[in-house]
Amino acid sequence: MKAIIGSALATLLAVVLIQAQLSAEEMQSTDMHLYSPTAIEWKAAPAALPPGARMAVLEGDPTKEGPFVVRFQFPDGYHVPAHTHPKTERVTVISGTLHLATGEALDRSSAKKLPAGSFGYWPAGMKHTAWSEGETVIQLHGTGPWQINYVNPADDPRNTKKSP
Repeated sequence: MKAIIGSALATLLAVVLIQAQLSAEEMQSTDMHLYSPTAIEWKAAPAALPPGARMAVLEGDPTKEGPFVVRFQFPDGYHVPAHTHPKTERVTVISGTLHLATGEALDRSSAKKLPAGSFGYWPAGMKHTAWSEGETVIQLHGTGPWQINYVNPADDPRNTKKSP
C-alpha cells in the first residue's frame, strides 16, 4: 500500500513539475525585437483611456493573457481620473513627469512626483489617479489582460455617449 501511494505521489509530482516547466516556457519570448526611438509605432490609446494619449505595444498583447510591455505618450496636463487595476501595475517614466495620487482622498497636494527615470509599482485594486507635467512617456509592463476600472463610472470614456 505504501509503495502504491509513494508511486502515485511521485507520478503526481512529476506531472506538476513538467506542467510548471511548460508554463514557464510559454512565457518566454521565442524571437528578438530591438526598438530605436524612431522605430516605435505609436497609435491612439485604447478607448478605456481619455482621448489624447497614444500607445505603442513593444512586446506581447496587453489584451490577452501573458506578459506584455507597452508605452503610453501623454500630452502636457493629461489626466487619468481615479481608477484601479485588477493586477499589479509597474511603471517606468521614460520622459516628462508623472504625478500619482493614491489613497481614499486622492489628494493632489500629496501626490508623488515621478520624473524621468523613476520606477514604481502598486498592488492590484489600489485607487490612484495620474497626470502628466510636460509631454510624458511611461512604460508599463505586466501580465495581461490589462484592464482599467474607474472609481466613478461617469469618468470612464467608454461610457461617453456618442453623438449621432
